Amino acid sequence: MVGAGGLGVHHVRILRDLAGDRFSGFVDENPARAAEVSASLGVSAFASLDALFDEIDAVSIVVPTTAHHAVASHALRRGKHIFVEKPFTVTLAEADELLVLAAAAGVVLQVGHVERFNRAVRAAMPFVDGPQFIESDRLAPFNPRGSDVAVVLDLMIHDLDLVHTLVGTRVADVQAMGMPVLTPQIDIANARLTFANGAVANITASRVSRERLRKLRIFQRSGYLSLDLAAGTGEFYRLRGDFDPLQLARAPRALEDFVELVPLTAPDAEPLALELAQFLGAAAGRNAVAVTGQEGREALEAALRIVMAIEQARAVLRAGDATRA
Repeated sequence: MVGAGGLGVHHVRILRDLAGDRFSGFVDENPARAAEVSASLGVSAFASLDALFDEIDAVSIVVPTTAHHAVASHALRRGKHIFVEKPFTVTLAEADELLVLAAAAGVVLQVGHVERFNRAVRAAMPFVDGPQFIESDRLAPFNPRGSDVAVVLDLMIHDLDLVHTLVGTRVADVQAMGMPVLTPQIDIANARLTFANGAVANITASRVSRERLRKLRIFQRSGYLSLDLAAGTGEFYRLRGDFDPLQLARAPRALEDFVELVPLTAPDAEPLALELAQFLGAAAGRNAVAVTGQEGREALEAALRIVMAIEQARAVLRAGDATRA
């Protein structure tokens, strides 16, 4: 493990439990934090990256986004399998370099998009069939962790990966708006994505909300899926196979006459533990990589396109204000 901050400490705990005596330890640049985590979790704290890399085959990297490339490239040049928390990197050039390094080293590179392991998402996936419209809301109170980047890269990128996974094709067009509120970065944003197959996703993310909300709604020909990602629950309102749509034109009908409610269920498990178990399995050659470096790059590319669209829209507004003044 590299990084034992607010999220990293959970990686340390879970990897310790998953790997047992195969877990070598972690490194953190803050000596006091390293000592605290080492004592509380009963694991070894290394003094440097190289000292850690001398002892390991695989590493989870949970450092500030701006340091992802530096730490990950160092690990890849040492021939280590790597897990990198989202967002993959800061720039596409950094992402491309890591992909080249991983391919050259012949190692696993997994990106940490943990929402794929959310119980509601796992339960819904067997019923997803050609989504045509997706609506996503991810709202949270302010947290300084992650505020070094725009909310698009901090929070919305979770949903960018999810909608790309659900739709299964590339983003063709992006429209977006957002603004800074508490930081110099964009703190609230809305994006409308049109995909190559015509599907549309409307995504809102905010880190300046009073309450937490993580909802995903998926509309497709067979019905409507409503997911509460915070609770890990969901429902599928599926059109009945024997229903004649022409009946709706003749008289009002109760919803139950043409829709059946299908509860969505999946085994309860800690999403991060499932994600890291998948990484360890991939590093050992037991299973496929859950979220490849290329998929992490695609989510990053969509996020950067949204940030650029927001900046362009804000520039137009500022120019209009200047003209009126």
